[in-house]
Order: sequence, then C-alpha cells, then structure tokens
Amino acid sequence: MARIGILGLARSGRAAAKLALSRGDEVCASDAVDSEDVRAAAAEIMRAGGHAEVGGHSLDRLSGCDLIVLSPGVPPTAMVLADHRVATVPRISELEFAYRELRSPVIAVTGTNGKSTTTALAAHLLQAAGMDAPAAGNIGLPLSEVALRAQRPDWVVVEASSFQLADIDTFAPRVGVVTNLAPDHLDRYPTVEAYYGDKARLFRNAGPDSSWVLNAEDEAVCALPGEADGARLFFRVSTQPAAREQGGFVSADQWLTVRLGGRELRLLPARDLRVPGRHNQANALAASLCALVAGAEPLAVAEGLRSFTGLEHRLEQVGEVAGVLWINDSKATNVDSTLTALRSMTRPTVLLLGGRHKGEPYLRLVPELARIARCVIAYGEAAPLIEADLAPHLTVEVAGYDFAEVIARAAALARPGDAVLLAPACSSYDMFHNFEERGRRFRDLVHRQAPRA
Repeated sequence: MARIGILGLARSGRAAAKLALSRGDEVCASDAVDSEDVRAAAAEIMRAGGHAEVGGHSLDRLSGCDLIVLSPGVPPTAMVLADHRVATVPRISELEFAYRELRSPVIAVTGTNGKSTTTALAAHLLQAAGMDAPAAGNIGLPLSEVALRAQRPDWVVVEASSFQLADIDTFAPRVGVVTNLAPDHLDRYPTVEAYYGDKARLFRNAGPDSSWVLNAEDEAVCALPGEADGARLFFRVSTQPAAREQGGFVSADQWLTVRLGGRELRLLPARDLRVPGRHNQANALAASLCALVAGAEPLAVAEGLRSFTGLEHRLEQVGEVAGVLWINDSKATNVDSTLTALRSMTRPTVLLLGGRHKGEPYLRLVPELARIARCVIAYGEAAPLIEADLAPHLTVEVAGYDFAEVIARAAALARPGDAVLLAPACSSYDMFHNFEERGRRFRDLVHRQAPRA
C-alpha cells in the first residue's frame, strides 16, 4: 500500500483519488480553493475512505507521501510544490498515474489547437468501426475514470495538454498526434520554447512500433519528434505530398485521401464534412490516420467522417436572430485559434474578444479583422490590452465584466447578414469557471433575445 497525495480536486483529481483508493492506497487529497464544488469533491473522497481538505494543503501530510499526483490546473509554480518538505516527493500528472493502471492501447493527441476535435473525431471513427474507444484526458473524461472500468476498451483516445505531459514518466501512446504549434499559455510558461518542450515529451517513450501523425505544413511540428523512434505519417491540406509520403492530404479534386502501406484510399469529398473550415479538414485527416492505424476499415472511417457533427463551443452555430448569425467558439482561448476562426468567416463579423490575458499580443489578428470585422467588442480583464493593440487599426468597443451587456452591445452593433463570433483569444477565468461555462452563457443569452423588428 502506497500513500498517494492528490493536488487539485477538480474532476481529474477526484478520479485519481478514486483510482488510488481502488488499489488499496492511502489517499491525502487537497485543494487550495474552498468552493462548493471542491467541498463536494472532498466529501466524496472522504466517504470512500480517503483524507481530503480544502482551502489549503497540509504540508506535513504531503511530505509523508510516496507519490504526489497533480491535476492539470496545478501550475509548477504553485507554492506548495516549492516547499522544501514537498519538493523532494516524486510527482506525476494524473495522466501518467492513470496510464500505469490502464490496460488498453492509447492514441494521444496534442498540439495548440484542434486537439479536442481531433480526439473526439478519432474516437468517433473507431466507434463507427465497431470498437470500444472512449475519448478521455483533457477533453473532459479523466483517464483515471477509464482505468477504473471493469471492461477494458479496445483503444483509448487521449487529449494530452502540455500541462499533463509535463509530468509523465512511462506514458507511451501507440499512436501520437501533433495537430499544430503556436504560442500559448505564456502566462504559465516563461518562453514559447518551454511550452513546446512539454509538448515534445509526447515522444519520451517512443519505440519502433510507435506511429506519429504530424502536421506536414507546420515546421515546428515536424521538428518536434527529433530522432524519436517510430513511423512518421504526415497530413496536409494546402499542399500536395511527395510521391512516397505516407499520410493524408486533400487531393487536387478536393477529396480527403490517405496513403498507407502502399495503398492510396479516397475517403470522401471534403465538402461532405459537416464541420467547416480547412482546419477541420486537417483534423479529419489526422483522425482518419489514427483510426486506420488502429485497424478500422476505410469504409467505416468514411462513414464516420460523414456523420461527425463537431463539438460544442467550437465554431458552433447557436442560431440566427433577425438575420444575424451567432457563433460560439468559446474554445478559441489563444490568438492562433481566434485567427483560425476568423479565417472561416464569410459574413461581416462582430468579434467578441476578451477574458484573462495569456501573454500574447493581439496584433496578429489585424489582417483578418481588416478583411472581415465590422468591429471588436473587448471585455473582461484583457480589454485594455486588446484596445491598445487593435484600436489603431479598427473600431474597438470596450465593455466590462457583465457578459449580458457584451451580448446586448453586439446585438445592437450587428446588422442583418452579419455574424457575431465569440472567439475570445483568452482564458475564461476572470468571469467563468471554464470555457464551457462561457460558451453555455453565450448560448443562453443568444436564445433569450427577442427577434428585432
């Protein structure tokens, strides 16, 4: 029996505590936050036989642990980890802790943008092929919950954030995907290189049987594996592959096409995808390669691509009111993902931009905003920074912290035939618990609008 410390009592920390208790371990769980949700998680852990506390950490208890498991929300700079009594205790991520108990092969998806869609789509394709293949990890279902299942899945598709990869040891996916790389989380990382360095830990335990699905049109992605063992499969949407390149591409006649093991397979016309944009064609190719490597039949993959309708909060069309289309892309939590969303827009657009600043300037948005934006509404903590960057180039309206006021102002500014796009380029933590809550609030406020005359 080991003594396991769990830091962070959100869903992944709670699941890790349950997994440890199921093994017969002693659990000491704690969270620096004291909220209703955290107290409920602590009570659940104590009912199951563990120790849990909220509003702080008992350093003496943690220093006596054999291992500390970190939830993704606990930053490496957390004061509890710097304490000399705790700093010497081995620590791993919840992802690593769960993987050690998992008996299924793993497809791991990382990158800056597109992780969730690619993860969900890969799982959907495997399920369309008749396999038990849950989507887990950073997408919402903790891997520890999957490890607790009595029946072993055929595959597990794991969305792996840089925070989760930072503290792995034995984590070794059979198939790994890197969707793209761009500056992000500069509020948590000192440099872009440090952020990319944690992404590169995906390849830490590469072997000859590993397969790596890489974005051929992103130089940083192609360089990330270095000399790691395993096969490289490349996907691309804007260029054609070399004659012998293995992977996926969009053909000259706009079919999603893959080359594997000497075969070239045309899956379906790109126009038949139900999720819009070139970036989703890239996601579809990456997910298709994963499914085919995992043993899915091409016909099942094609049918799965045709039936996938996308995820909430990712270019989700919420509705049209008085001729104005409202689009929820709350998951666009960095400048690069907001830029991707803007590139998909064809209507004059009122952009809702704001939240908690993540360290990157907003100037990269200017060319696309000049093409498509009617105006920008800046709100929340980042509003002054957004205004300073963008106001010299286009119209910026500044709102405060009342999200209902933000939506009302957007409704007043938008004209019939326009779109209002929530693609904030910021985290949600100044006003909401997470991007999902922000997206749900946006959807609710849009649905409450009375049609305008």
